[in-house]
Amino acid sequence: QVQLVESGGGLAQPGGSLRLSCVASGVTFRSYAMNWARRAPGKGCEWVSGISSDSRNTYYADSVKGRFTISRDNAKNTIYLQMISLKPEDTALYCCAKGSALRTGDSWGQGTKVTVSS
Repeated sequence: QVQLVESGGGLAQPGGSLRLSCVASGVTFRSYAMNWARRAPGKGCEWVSGISSDSRNTYYADSVKGRFTISRDNAKNTIYLQMISLKPEDTALYCCAKGSALRTGDSWGQGTKVTVSS
């Protein structure tokens, strides 16, 4: 059974930074693309970033390019999302997803909440 557990969310000030982590179990982690999506209050789900199984390919939404960096450690079954220069509009529930490709998800974590506010 695939399990994805996110952590690292919290309260940050505008301009601040956070690093999210997602640990996977029950899956051959190195074989899959991994993605981050977010759902802001009152809005739909948005793909934020993704990374291919071999880390060669990445995806970033236009709204986070230059501010967010995705990475993965296949030895630790973990992906990360380093977020800098945070904005209030980054406030959302951030979920990681295992997928067959970038911007796909067939298994999801419960999410970690990020709030950007002064």
